[in-house]
Amino acid sequence: MGWLPAPAKPVAQPVCLAGLEFPNRIGLAAGFDKDGVAVDGLGRLGFGFIEVGTVTPRPQHGNPRQPRIVRLSGSGALINRLGFPSVGAPAVAARLRRLRYPGIVGVNIGKNAATPNARAVDDYLMCFDALHAHADYIAVNVSSPNTPHLRELQRIEQLKSILEPLLEARSRIRKADSRPLPFFVKISPDLVPSDLAGVADVIRALGLEGVIATNTTLRRPNGDQFSGDASGGLSGRPLLQLSLTAVRSLRAALPRQAVIIGCGGVQSADDALQMRDAGADLIQVYSGLIFRGPKLIRELSKAL
Repeated sequence: MGWLPAPAKPVAQPVCLAGLEFPNRIGLAAGFDKDGVAVDGLGRLGFGFIEVGTVTPRPQHGNPRQPRIVRLSGSGALINRLGFPSVGAPAVAARLRRLRYPGIVGVNIGKNAATPNARAVDDYLMCFDALHAHADYIAVNVSSPNTPHLRELQRIEQLKSILEPLLEARSRIRKADSRPLPFFVKISPDLVPSDLAGVADVIRALGLEGVIATNTTLRRPNGDQFSGDASGGLSGRPLLQLSLTAVRSLRAALPRQAVIIGCGGVQSADDALQMRDAGADLIQVYSGLIFRGPKLIRELSKAL
């Protein structure tokens, strides 16, 4: 901790959403701290919330292909094909148990690559059982492009088959734990309008607290390519317009109390304001922190 500055002073008023009080509206997206090793340090940079993960129930190495992250500096973009490397839910839970960070901590959960979709719900439930006591909210990741067939879980019936048992599990633990523990489903920017409408229908029907829009994209919006293998999920500046489109569609389809976390391509105050105007209640960054550094967090928090 000696290498880090004192915790950043607040530059925004807290905001209450989904039963939680967020110190500010700027969060760190999942994928940066997959195993919960740096939450206390990252929290000193001024984030209002930090999302750990994606966490899988059992340890896995992720995709073996190298390089697993490609930097496209001219486009302010990254391509990643990590594939959920994870130390596993029990190990992450042990780390989260020792946290001192006072902000909101979300935990993003997913399935192991070897688990077929027909049994995916078992993996999500295992993660929930191991991690719920150490999370302020749970993000259900059904949208990473780097785990084979995972995105099929965004189809309405499959999505319901994941979310309904999770909500039932939360109802059971609430008999002893009265915390809100909201659920957010994390979706792909590559969904067509009818798919977005279907996701909104599921959120409304189940009373889910909200949605994270969006994950990385398989598209190459600006023709961004890499001289080697360009497969994987693209994040950063080229993703912004896709994410804004998804946020606008969801805001129009969801009740006001449903929380939308806008994620994808935010690298400036203007980007954050666009995301807010599109309907996002909270904003997450990942690639923006890589390209702009910690000063971005305070800049965004002041802008909102």
